[in-house]
Amino acid sequence: MKKTHRFKLQGCLVLACVLFPNIISADDSVADSGNTLVVTAELEDSNLLDLASSVTVIEQSIIQNRNAQHLADLLNLAPNVNFATGASRGRFIQIRGIGERSEFREPVNYSVGVVLDGIDLTGIATAATTLDLQQVEILRGPQGTLYGANGLAGLINLVSNAPTDSLYSKLSLSVEEFSGRELSAVISGPISAQTGYRFAIKHYQSDGYMKNNFSNSADTNNLDELSVRGKLVSEISENITLTTSLFLVDIDNGYDAFSLDSNRTTLSDQPGFDRQKTKAFATNINWDLNEKYWLETVVSLADSELDYAYDEDWSHTGICDNTACDSDLFGFDWWYSSFDQYTRDNKNTSLDIRLHSRVDSTHTSNWVAGFYFRDQQVDLLRQYTFETVDFTSELSTKNIAAYGQLETPVSSKLSLTTGLRLEQRRSRYNDNNNVNFSPKENLWGGKFSLKYNYTNKQMIYGLVSRGYKNGGFNADATIEEEDRLFDTEFMWNYEVGVKGLWLDNHLTLQASLFFQDRKNIQTKQSIVRSLASSLTVQNDGICPCSFTDLTQNAASGSSRGIEIESQFQLNDQFDIYATLGLLDAKFDSFSSFSHVDANQEAIPPVPVNLDGRAVAHAPRYQAVVGAHFHFNHQLSFNLEVESKDEFFLSDRHNLKSNQYEILNLRLNYQSNDWRISAYVNNITNKNIKTRGFGSFGNDPRTFYERGEYFQFAAPRVLGLSISREFD
Repeated sequence: MKKTHRFKLQGCLVLACVLFPNIISADDSVADSGNTLVVTAELEDSNLLDLASSVTVIEQSIIQNRNAQHLADLLNLAPNVNFATGASRGRFIQIRGIGERSEFREPVNYSVGVVLDGIDLTGIATAATTLDLQQVEILRGPQGTLYGANGLAGLINLVSNAPTDSLYSKLSLSVEEFSGRELSAVISGPISAQTGYRFAIKHYQSDGYMKNNFSNSADTNNLDELSVRGKLVSEISENITLTTSLFLVDIDNGYDAFSLDSNRTTLSDQPGFDRQKTKAFATNINWDLNEKYWLETVVSLADSELDYAYDEDWSHTGICDNTACDSDLFGFDWWYSSFDQYTRDNKNTSLDIRLHSRVDSTHTSNWVAGFYFRDQQVDLLRQYTFETVDFTSELSTKNIAAYGQLETPVSSKLSLTTGLRLEQRRSRYNDNNNVNFSPKENLWGGKFSLKYNYTNKQMIYGLVSRGYKNGGFNADATIEEEDRLFDTEFMWNYEVGVKGLWLDNHLTLQASLFFQDRKNIQTKQSIVRSLASSLTVQNDGICPCSFTDLTQNAASGSSRGIEIESQFQLNDQFDIYATLGLLDAKFDSFSSFSHVDANQEAIPPVPVNLDGRAVAHAPRYQAVVGAHFHFNHQLSFNLEVESKDEFFLSDRHNLKSNQYEILNLRLNYQSNDWRISAYVNNITNKNIKTRGFGSFGNDPRTFYERGEYFQFAAPRVLGLSISREFD
């Protein structure tokens, strides 16, 4: 490890020691302190500080203070959570170094589930806008009991606000650099004594942070997102409550993010786009059967149209004019022109039925038993410049699961929780290349945890859990038969932690230590082929290339780390908060292969030894330290420093992101129902790399020598937001 990295890690460890106090006994209960949050993603709603696992809850006030427009704007607040911008938004999420980074032609098995009010947004998380959210819950570690196949690394649960008991409305407006503007409205209240409603709408637009020199425009990587959300809660009878959630999103974003010069200036003559239209709803029925049992039923449907495309050459047909690669000097064109478009129709239906017990004087154990069904259909159309016939495929998957969880008190301070999920997954795939697969898998996951409340305010826990991600297939007909199938990945997670309140309720602390043992790691590689038959493709990556995704299994891998979250309330005017994630996630045994075909003539694959190398998107540390200062009841100030170590951007090459620290500032003024905020994010204007390629060349001006190409996060952005509430 580099000395600078050792120094920064040591600094983070010192921070952890400073934040970790000596245990102080207390008499008041955690629930009575007023400093707690309720996690709704679990099988039972749970107090955050009583939950025996590593969880981050991001409240509505934090979402508002960051002026967050999308889930990706919040993820850096959670320890050991990262994301990749393989699209207009960071919808590809990694938890503890596990997660996907892109989706193209091949079906993808996701490692991190995303759910909004019971609606499954896994794989379509461009729709995860922050409109009228109550909180975001990030559950780290395998969710084998709770969520199953798409919860190997963890789960993100977005919860919208509930209807109010009296009439309430809110209008919000914000403007910022790069033509950013947001307009949103909320109205809520009762329809009758038994029924309440809430309706919210938001439109966000921005020109984005790239300039296209070919078209002389600054909006080819723009954002244009409309979100609509409605919620209706009705007491059908004394024993039955019905909650219906409606969600609509219409996204028409540009995607022109990569520059041949690895800066914020592109040369594309066919800028891409990232579009999504989603219509979704969920119905939750809570039925009190009797004094001992209650039944919960959740039905959801999400229908999405997704359209994703990009200019593959990142340039235009005149790029070689008057340069070293000018066609007049060689008698042929060095440049190539290519456009790649993926249109998906994604329909996802799910049913989840849970029978809950109630704890009473005769039944001290608490249990949940459930049945789950999920049916998903994904139809793909790919239109690609170098294919004479459009590619089409159909993928149908059905998941059926039975699960249960039992919480039993061992003593007045010690409790045991066990959970188990048995799941069967059937899928059927076919495409117009006559490739067909119909795999069937039986999967299982679960957990075993012990929680010890050594005072009424503090607890320690131990957790063992098992998660899984279903196996699959590489559908491309050009892939060798022996490389077609890949196996199920599974993981054992071992975790210990402490949670609670200290220093007379002024300090809130969560800390966990974990080790994860992964088997049959699914990792994406590429088959590389020439796009121009007149050019020679070499093993060192000199070529304009096309890529075929290839998922392989690494033998094993492991990750270990620390996660700390704390908040210290010094007095009514001043509080500080800090999060810290330390992570060592690596391959224990794996050799990937770089497949390169020159002019369609096979070249033997070149093995790349990744044994002991860190997995992609797994920074060794990330931290956030911030402070709130209230000058008076009206004026407040927020200062925040965010830091992240460098990390590998892919398992296919060794290109890394840059280590960074950024500074964010916000000044808030609130008077009665008005709130005005001025903010500056990334004050020092750091260029932060979020995605990159380093295994090929794409610039004819350098005769397609291997290059390094990056996608960047937002630069410095200044903004102003104004809101008014009406009661």
